[in-house]
Amino acid sequence: MKIEKLSVPGATLHYEVRGSGPVLLLICGGIYDAEGFADLADDLADARTVVTYDRRGNSRSPLSGPPADLIVEEQADDAYRLLGAVGVTEHEPADVFGNSSGATIALELAARHPSMLRTVVAHEPPVFELLPDLDHWRTVMAQVAEVYREDGVGSALGVFGAALGGRGEDGGGTPPSAEFAARMQGNLEVFVANEIPPVAAYVPDLEGLRASTARIVPAVGASSTGEPPNRAGLELAARLGTTAEVFPGGHGGFGDAVPFAARLREVLNA
Repeated sequence: MKIEKLSVPGATLHYEVRGSGPVLLLICGGIYDAEGFADLADDLADARTVVTYDRRGNSRSPLSGPPADLIVEEQADDAYRLLGAVGVTEHEPADVFGNSSGATIALELAARHPSMLRTVVAHEPPVFELLPDLDHWRTVMAQVAEVYREDGVGSALGVFGAALGGRGEDGGGTPPSAEFAARMQGNLEVFVANEIPPVAAYVPDLEGLRASTARIVPAVGASSTGEPPNRAGLELAARLGTTAEVFPGGHGGFGDAVPFAARLREVLNA
């Protein structure tokens, strides 16, 4: 595995490259960073150049200025620059897999820079603005922001988690290192203060996605039926006139890397 740095406007990105072959970019979400995809990347690197990275403002990808909202469009441009740094061109496009807010970033990437992409798998993007109960989610996000201002990160995460009603992350794979656990803990404030607001307010460019030369594949977890990100993935598929692909596990199904990687290969090779 190679570890590299890439300077982008306003930040320096930490990224990791495994394997050889066509490029596959994995975009993590939430408080995760490149190490969260380590098992999945290792499994897929037998036939692909797998690229993982820490998103701007998280873990080992510091901002060059003070804390700021992590705008989806800016993060999509980060991913675009990263693809260029590893040799992706219009003639040799990449596949992309994104989970959670990473899936939201992947959708914006597909709308903004389709010529660099072949297939984009968006696994349970929290595009709550597409849901019929979007007013409820706007209220929830306002409550999260208010609680954060008054009581801090822990209380705000409690409100957020209760609203999502998820059953927790999927198990399996290598236990997280102490360093990874510490970085995730350090990313909590960034997540609540700077990521949730812009991601929750993001509206996918449906017209751009329909017109994209990239193949857009919404995806959902087999065991997260009814949870808001799952519902959002299904709604995205309906709006794009396609069917969501079902992956093993729930919202964090990639944690059980072997079956998840097998399913991802199937989808990318279809």
